[in-house]
Amino acid sequence: MEVVCLDLEGVLVPEIWIAFAQKTGIEKLKLTTRDIPDYHVLMNGRMEILREHGLTLKDIQDVIATIKPLDGAKEFLDKLRAMTQVIILSDTFAEFASPLMKQLGWPTIFCNSLEIDEKGMLSGIKMRQEDGKRKAIEGLRSMGFRTFAAGDSYNDLNMIKIADAGCLFRAPENILKEYPNLALHTTYDGFYNEIEKFVKEGK
Repeated sequence: MEVVCLDLEGVLVPEIWIAFAQKTGIEKLKLTTRDIPDYHVLMNGRMEILREHGLTLKDIQDVIATIKPLDGAKEFLDKLRAMTQVIILSDTFAEFASPLMKQLGWPTIFCNSLEIDEKGMLSGIKMRQEDGKRKAIEGLRSMGFRTFAAGDSYNDLNMIKIADAGCLFRAPENILKEYPNLALHTTYDGFYNEIEKFVKEGK
């Protein structure tokens, strides 16, 4: 049996932090895992910026409430879930994800959670486990699943490398230059066709 594991931001929905940066005008918040490979460094930097500007979890959630899935993403995901099992593996947080999952039809998501202080400020992060995307793929494979993994950022590379098959989706130029051997898709049709081929190979 096959399981497809997808990144969330940049694959199915816009980048949350970029949307928040555009709303607040804080350019440094536009940095994502496409730019900084170490997720802890990235999040510590984000939380420091939020504290400097007095921005709370509610401020972020208010922006998330305005975000819509990428064009074609919901249709792609519906079609994919009709063919095989799909799990979203994301380094986002449960406190961010719920309104996005609702718009996508409540797919299964494995993600992390936030620590919030008495003022509603982000004070820390609770990782489900370190390198959780790779470990999720390892766990699924240990249960006898064939796995396909796809994403667009540095934190997706480990799961793509160890999955039975995988690809990049709309990855930025810096990642494409560093990993030219990884397949790339930029349309949902091409993306679906590659996954469909993988599923049929397992029949």
